[in-house]
Amino acid sequence: MPDQTYERYVAIGDSQTEGVGDGDDLTGHRGFADRLAARLADLNPGLRYANLAVRGKLAGEIHAEQLAPALDLRPDLATVVAGLNDVLRPRFDLNAVSGHIEAMFASLTKAGATVGTVTFPNVAKIAPLARPLLPRVLALNARIRETAARHGVRVVEAFEVEVVTDARIWSPDRLHASPIGHQRIADSMAHALALPGADDSWTHPFPALPPQARIEVIRAELRWLSGFLGPWLGRRLRGVSSGTGRTAKRPELTPFLLEG
Repeated sequence: MPDQTYERYVAIGDSQTEGVGDGDDLTGHRGFADRLAARLADLNPGLRYANLAVRGKLAGEIHAEQLAPALDLRPDLATVVAGLNDVLRPRFDLNAVSGHIEAMFASLTKAGATVGTVTFPNVAKIAPLARPLLPRVLALNARIRETAARHGVRVVEAFEVEVVTDARIWSPDRLHASPIGHQRIADSMAHALALPGADDSWTHPFPALPPQARIEVIRAELRWLSGFLGPWLGRRLRGVSSGTGRTAKRPELTPFLLEG
């Protein structure tokens, strides 16, 4: 395959694409899409990049609010990461969610964009209390693979990669990638896109950590339950989204300036 360079990269999605977990609201969030844009800009300094993602958005909201603006920007590369917020909701409609994802894949590829996406990791290994959600993740991943195959979308297969469930990949809330996790996602997308210099090093494990005593594991689960999962569930019950009142951090295609 010849080396591929891109001129116009548009990212749509939710908090992972916005970059939550990699920075903060005061200094700004970087995230995998910014990190991928940096790699693309290294290959082509003329790259222009937009990021329309907003945290907390469901697949239907991403479809309704972000797809049309993305198409207006005429991307030659787009990333679409959507559906995990739907999986986490009390009610989950697989057909509706996968339908929204397929509509985005179809529209972007029909417009001439190369599209990249991901399957979701094994949530039971990241947070054992989330094990009841595993059937939903498996079903959604299967639909993502099917729809991606129909539309020629490049897929990062994250579910079977063991390092993706390593705690160092995730922020303390276990919902958002850590800075190193966002870098691994960016590297995985570069690999799926067959960018020059990309390889499977994103799948390589970290050095082993000392084993934890069972009591420490239990304490960690309880801290996560009270500190993160409980408040998150409370917001859902009140109908409050983390994205309420937020807008895209990078709504227009602008040059991506490499650091340093």
